[in-house]
Amino acid sequence: MAKRDNWSEQELIIAFNLYCKLPFGQYHSRNKEIIELAKILGRTPSAVSLKLCNFARLDPAHQRRGVKGMQHGSKLDEKVWNKFNQNWEELAYQSEIALAQLKGLKHYEIVPSEEDIPEGKVREAVVKVRVNQNFFRQMILAGYRSRCSVCALPKEDLLVAGHIIPWSADTALRMNPWNGICMCVLHDKAFDKGLIAISDNYKVILSKTIKTFARESSIQRGFIVYDDINIRLPDRFIPDKKFIEYHRSNVFVG
Repeated sequence: MAKRDNWSEQELIIAFNLYCKLPFGQYHSRNKEIIELAKILGRTPSAVSLKLCNFARLDPAHQRRGVKGMQHGSKLDEKVWNKFNQNWEELAYQSEIALAQLKGLKHYEIVPSEEDIPEGKVREAVVKVRVNQNFFRQMILAGYRSRCSVCALPKEDLLVAGHIIPWSADTALRMNPWNGICMCVLHDKAFDKGLIAISDNYKVILSKTIKTFARESSIQRGFIVYDDINIRLPDRFIPDKKFIEYHRSNVFVG
C-alpha cells in the first residue's frame, strides 16, 4: 500500500470515532478494528494506530499517565478533538454516518430496526438519538473495559452507560463522556434514585436509606461491602468532579 500523508478532517473524525470505542491498550496495528478501518481509509494499520495514540496524547487522563503520541502531533488532530468536545452530540452522529457511508451502509442500518417509526423527520430524529445512544454506550463501556465501576461485574448485557447529571437535566451533556459512568443494572438504578453517590475522591457513598437495611444479606452483598471504596476509574474521560458534585447535591438523598 502506498504511503499516504495529510489526513483530512473527515478521516480524522472517523478515526476519532474508533478512538472512543476501543479500550486503551488496543491502539495497535494488530487490532482487527484498526485493520478494518485502515483498509476502508486506504491507509496502513500502523498509520491508524499511531493516529489513535496521537489523540490519546490530548486526553487529560492519558497525559497524567505520560502518554506522548508523536511529540508535536497535528494541529488538525487538536481541531478534531476540540470539535468533539464542543459538540459531542453532533460530532458523534457525523462520525457514525461518515463511517457507515464508507462501509456502504445507510445510517438507519447501524441501529436496530426502525420499522415502527414513521418516515420523514420524525424517523430521522429518532434514528439520530439511537445512533448517538449506541455510540455513547460503546464509548463509556470501552473506557471502563466493560466492568461496573462499583462491583466490577464484567457482563456487558448487565451493564449500563449511565449519566451522572441525568439525561433530562441538561440536554447539552447527554453525549459528554465526562458525564458518563459504567455501572451494572443494580448500581445504576441505585445511582439514578440517589441511593448511592460518588465522592470527590471517587469513593462510593451510601445513603442512610441503604444503611437502614444493612442487616439484610442482600444489602450487605450488593451495597455495604462497597461503602467508601474507590470506584474503578475509566482509562479515559474520567468523570468530571463538577458533575459528581451536582449529583450529590441534586440527586443523592443523603
